[in-house]
Amino acid sequence: MAPMGIRLSPLGVAVFFLLGLGLLYHLYSGFLAGRFSLFGLGGEPAGGAAGPAADGGMVDLREMLAVSVLAAVRGGDEVRRVRESNILHEKSKGKTREGADDKMTSGDVLSNRKMFYLLKTAFPSVQINTEEHVDASDKEVIVWNHKIPEDILKEVTATREVPAESVTVWIDPLDATQEYTEDLRKYVTTMVCVAVNGKPVLGVIHKPFSEYTAWAMVDGGSNVKARSSYNEKTPRIIVSRSHSGMVKQVALQTFGNQSTIIPAGGAGYKVLALLDVPDMNQEKADVYIHVTYIKKWDICAGNAILKALGGHMTTLSGEEISYTGTDGIEGGLLASIKMNHQALVRKLPDLEKTGHK
Repeated sequence: MAPMGIRLSPLGVAVFFLLGLGLLYHLYSGFLAGRFSLFGLGGEPAGGAAGPAADGGMVDLREMLAVSVLAAVRGGDEVRRVRESNILHEKSKGKTREGADDKMTSGDVLSNRKMFYLLKTAFPSVQINTEEHVDASDKEVIVWNHKIPEDILKEVTATREVPAESVTVWIDPLDATQEYTEDLRKYVTTMVCVAVNGKPVLGVIHKPFSEYTAWAMVDGGSNVKARSSYNEKTPRIIVSRSHSGMVKQVALQTFGNQSTIIPAGGAGYKVLALLDVPDMNQEKADVYIHVTYIKKWDICAGNAILKALGGHMTTLSGEEISYTGTDGIEGGLLASIKMNHQALVRKLPDLEKTGHK
């Protein structure tokens, strides 16, 4: 018998106990969901972008560089594995503005998954934009061990923190997909770029088939250098394979018959052509020109590397490129290093119009 003459009903006790269990389950499951979301297990918005978390916080750019290098290499492993299997599952996502097929393969998809979820797990609060769709049903938790490689520690000696909400990450999980399907392996790269307030501050370009990786941080350090000299009077101009005829006519008018046009695939490969890269299959150029619309994940990493080394990447009219907002730019592209960049801009007054014909 209960005190004060109150009898406790067994049914009432059972109901009270079950209600208590329900309340504890609700509170605890909410706590777990919050914890798991920190490790990238929550759903991601469709369309290849994941927005920043509301809590913000600070992120260390040196750590972001280390994870970006690892992501590019891990993605490259998938790209190489699929290509060597010769089972690409090639399909078209639609047409480019020039009317060509915008191709996608298993290499693109699997590389994207590795790169996106590694970065998202390590830095859940930053905005990540990627070329390929992020499938929320195909999540993969890839944990970073928080080890920074010795080559990065040697070059980037100090930590540098920025607000997470100021950061935008751009991923290209497989640059030069067209060339990839044609087995032109030297053009293929994986790339990661980190922009702060729209300005590119660190870039990684990885070549999966030669296993060479170039990285640089603006006002930080790099593992790649500019070449000792460049030819400004009669430059070697690297351009997209599909645009070589379009650019050649204007280049000859601007620089004369001594200039050389180098058709190539992949924006990452073209930027590396301007640098001192220890790869026998890497062509050398003095200027990189693109005359049509281009996506920011194609160029952000190269822009950051060139900027860190004192080079330039602008629109054809000489405007700086902002890596926020829309995912592409309309004004074409001009990239150079150790040259009078604005003088090059002035020499090419008609090239942007050519690109919009």
